Amino acid sequence: MKLQRKNRLRATALGALAVSGALVLTACGSDDNTSGSTGGNGGKTTAASNIKCDDAKGQLPASGSSAQKNAMDLWAKNYMAGCKGVEINYKSSSSGEGIVAFNQGTVGFAGSDSALKPEEVADSKKICKGGQGINLPMVGGPIAIGFHLEGVDSLTLDAPTLAKIFDGKIKKWNDQAIAKLNTGAKLPDKAIQPFHRSEDSGTTQNLGKYLGAAAPSDWKYEAEKKWPAPGGQAASGSSGVAAQVKQVDGAIGYFELSYATSQSIPTVDINTGGATPVKATSENASKAIAAAKIKGTGKDLALDLDYTTKAEGAYPIVLVTYEVVCDKGNKAETLSTVKSFLNYTAGDEGQKLLTEAGYAPIPAEINAKVRETIASLS
Repeated sequence: MKLQRKNRLRATALGALAVSGALVLTACGSDDNTSGSTGGNGGKTTAASNIKCDDAKGQLPASGSSAQKNAMDLWAKNYMAGCKGVEINYKSSSSGEGIVAFNQGTVGFAGSDSALKPEEVADSKKICKGGQGINLPMVGGPIAIGFHLEGVDSLTLDAPTLAKIFDGKIKKWNDQAIAKLNTGAKLPDKAIQPFHRSEDSGTTQNLGKYLGAAAPSDWKYEAEKKWPAPGGQAASGSSGVAAQVKQVDGAIGYFELSYATSQSIPTVDINTGGATPVKATSENASKAIAAAKIKGTGKDLALDLDYTTKAEGAYPIVLVTYEVVCDKGNKAETLSTVKSFLNYTAGDEGQKLLTEAGYAPIPAEINAKVRETIASLS
């Protein structure tokens, strides 16, 4: 409970940053954070931090995953405080929209909560001259199942029950399946109102991967970015789903932990079949992500996650957000800034911020390969 309160307090500050649409942060007004900064080029490192600006300059447009938005807000603010004259413009939309923008050549990098599909890699070759799009794991974290049920502060569910709720098969909060997992809880005879993402979403796809792997008899849908099940109500972005759950009594939805903590939305503990139900925390998500294996080839670092883990304290509903870049053929005008900014986000300082913001850092062994790959981008 102390850890939850601590995370909630940390995340409260992030709530003010969680605005929708394009985020355009400038270095103006950040002087309090940049005392002694040497500026933004020539490989210099700021005195205020370990950010190496190199030849970063001008604007860097990027877009995609709303799952990493709160992390990207902090990263961009800190980076631009250290690297004067650089503007990071990350449009928080969805993984699907980010990949489309990347393959249209309108952004320097895209954020996606699922790795590029073969057809998306093929499309990327038109933009990445002499190369192709690759996946760089940058942000990890739990997909929290948030709920709003007056009089109920704690709730445990398992994969089959979650699958039936989101598929519309369990319709009331006092259903026997839910009551069995929550002995002693006063569950009301109230309709369940499930919320899902309205647009293509990597968060949706990762939830689908979990449900398909952990409850194959109850979730028959393919894990796609588009919400597959009938019924329910849709909202735009993780922020939109969280806002609806916050407002509607009887609601349940899915979004990254930072959205739950910033809005004080209670989250479901997951019964994985282990000794005790597992809470959605960055630490517990890290335990699951640490077991991930690299399945990508060459410079591609796409990961294979185990959604059926029963390891003690490992939270199974996790996602990894990738930054999608060209291995070769990146735009000359933004390449230096892309490499400098991603070096910061993948560095010790950038990754440390993730835990403070309710996310999970990428395991050190994998992150070392990420930094090596960033250095080799051309």
